[in-house]
Amino acid sequence: MTDSMVSKPGYWARKRYFELYDRSIRHPEEFWAEEARKLDWFKTWDKVLEWEPPFAQWFVGGELNACYLCVDRHAKTWRKSKVAIYWEGEPGDTRVLSYSTLYREVNRCASVLKNLGLGKG
Repeated sequence: MTDSMVSKPGYWARKRYFELYDRSIRHPEEFWAEEARKLDWFKTWDKVLEWEPPFAQWFVGGELNACYLCVDRHAKTWRKSKVAIYWEGEPGDTRVLSYSTLYREVNRCASVLKNLGLGKG
């Protein structure tokens, strides 16, 4: 490796990408389990991968909550006033939603659905 290679912008990022990619191919279950542990699981999986070609089931028995991961956990931290969604419509309308505002809107929507008789599942 030469000094000019190391000094190029993005060199280390590309190098790290290829290292991660290689690990994901050589040891997929180990790699993805390690990555999945970075998320907050409501229930940890029993098995990383159940492979019965041509079907694959990942994180069997595990339970996640997408809304919690994307909105709820940020709405109650220092990120609450940070931008969660920047919306731009036609003809140039814009709306900026912070995590705390998005949290309130999501809960309003959930309340409407619940009042209409919709439940989990």
